[in-house]
Amino acid sequence: MDLRVLESVQRRWTKRVTGMSGLNYRARLRVLNQYSVQGLPRDHPESYHSYMWNHLFKHIDIHPENVNLLDGTCSDLEAECARYEAKIAEAGGIELFMGGIGPDGHVAFNEPGSSLVSRTRVKTLNQDTIQANARFFDNDISKVPTRALTVGVGTVMDANEVLILITGQHKAYALHQAIEEGVNHMWTVSAFQQHPKTIMVCDEDATLELKVKTVKYFKELWSVHSKQIDDPVAFESTRHG
Repeated sequence: MDLRVLESVQRRWTKRVTGMSGLNYRARLRVLNQYSVQGLPRDHPESYHSYMWNHLFKHIDIHPENVNLLDGTCSDLEAECARYEAKIAEAGGIELFMGGIGPDGHVAFNEPGSSLVSRTRVKTLNQDTIQANARFFDNDISKVPTRALTVGVGTVMDANEVLILITGQHKAYALHQAIEEGVNHMWTVSAFQQHPKTIMVCDEDATLELKVKTVKYFKELWSVHSKQIDDPVAFESTRHG
């Protein structure tokens, strides 16, 4: 596992995927979204379909048929989850999973207590998540969906690489649980200790619950790694005199 304090990483990634880097993703990029809530139509302004199109897909060069989202309005939700797992397998698996976490360490909608080997399935949301999502529905908790379709922890663990973004003091304790404590199904994000290629990118506020020596270790590691990336030839010359 690698921990990186957020500086320009997010900016460089955004430049790459939005096409500002000059790279053409149209033929190769395939996106599978992490989750969808039950009963929210695609054209609803707070649906994940609307969110992804407005904030990402319409800004990048991607075939619409390469965009895959779980359908929370279908009549058979279990079948939809099975279809999604099959779609992931058909795509050759997930190359890169990128997501955030909640203050309770949940990934996608895999909330505390989720099985760490779970697959895409229907989940009932806990009260904290429902209350947190009320801000998207005029703070009317009665309008907030209470069930969601989500990729499972096992689904994510099968990805070749995992990138987790963690920002804000309110997620600091979750980051502590993720890297300084043991693997625990009550802290879903801790499962990535067992993933061979996980990077956690965080800001300074998110590190406030970490031990000083933990932050120091990862900052020094990232400093060395950055030099290797920026000028590998000069870095090797310096090392060997």
